[in-house]
Amino acid sequence: MTKAVRFHRTGGPEVLQLDEVEVGQPGPGQARVRHTAIGVNFVDTYQRSGLYPMQLPQIAGNEAAGVVEAVGAGVKGLKAGDRVVYTGLVGSYAEARLAPADRLVKLPKGISDEQAASMFLKGMTVYYLIHRTYKVKRGETVLWHAAAGGVGLIACQWLKKLGVKTIGTVGSDDKAALARAHGCTHVINYARENFVERVKEITRGKKVRVVYDPVGKSTWEGSLDCLQPFGLLVSFGNASGPVPPVNLGVLAQKGSLYVTRPTLFTHIAARADLEKCANALFSVVKSGKVRIETTGRYKLADAQAAHRDLEGRRTTGSIILLP
Repeated sequence: MTKAVRFHRTGGPEVLQLDEVEVGQPGPGQARVRHTAIGVNFVDTYQRSGLYPMQLPQIAGNEAAGVVEAVGAGVKGLKAGDRVVYTGLVGSYAEARLAPADRLVKLPKGISDEQAASMFLKGMTVYYLIHRTYKVKRGETVLWHAAAGGVGLIACQWLKKLGVKTIGTVGSDDKAALARAHGCTHVINYARENFVERVKEITRGKKVRVVYDPVGKSTWEGSLDCLQPFGLLVSFGNASGPVPPVNLGVLAQKGSLYVTRPTLFTHIAARADLEKCANALFSVVKSGKVRIETTGRYKLADAQAAHRDLEGRRTTGSIILLP
């Protein structure tokens, strides 16, 4: 038996409970992984709350790093003792689990387990957003909401490396300082500034070609108003709640705008894409151009507290659970 954090009904953080579950031996194509660090992400809260429907009961979480304990028949390229990381497999809030071996990625030297659990989902999200969803160009200026969050801090650094200027929004002066320290060119504290007006000021009325928005409901309309004609709004999260139904005619009125709602898991569904994305992330982190900082560590049994802090906007950077 192993300990795992499950929810038997949807709701707030209080529905998370520590249970004992059976793991068993890996079957064909599977590996058993002993977790060493577990990533905590907003998608975990969407699943727990019922925003993203799940079959219940469900072990929470979507990302972890650990060590392979055993592999099943037909598994090639992995063996007991290998350090691995994964994302996109529901059920990571556990001491150990069975996982499809073809979704596990070996960790290179120079990347710690805590770093891996802090960055794999967030860092690969940044990669696909700036290289595939909208391929940023040197000299461009982009708007990035929640610039002091886990994804935002990675994005600010990576965009700076690519020669792209970032206008970032944050909710406090402390978060503004943190975003600047990680390469954000212009920081807007939306608690006391109108981000639409500030974007217009910073860009001298030109506005931006692309907005990256993980916030959702509260920033939707303003994000559209920050775009140039033919601009793209990339909505990739719902931290303030889901965007309500909209009249698509608004996109025409505001300048023939484009909107997309991508997910990481679509972008890494193919093994080749997963490896390409992971290797790009490992490379930029090992180069020192992007620093990964674990800003909060919680015991597995304290998953409720981790979710409360994340949803309460009391965290910056990346937080993890330690089994």
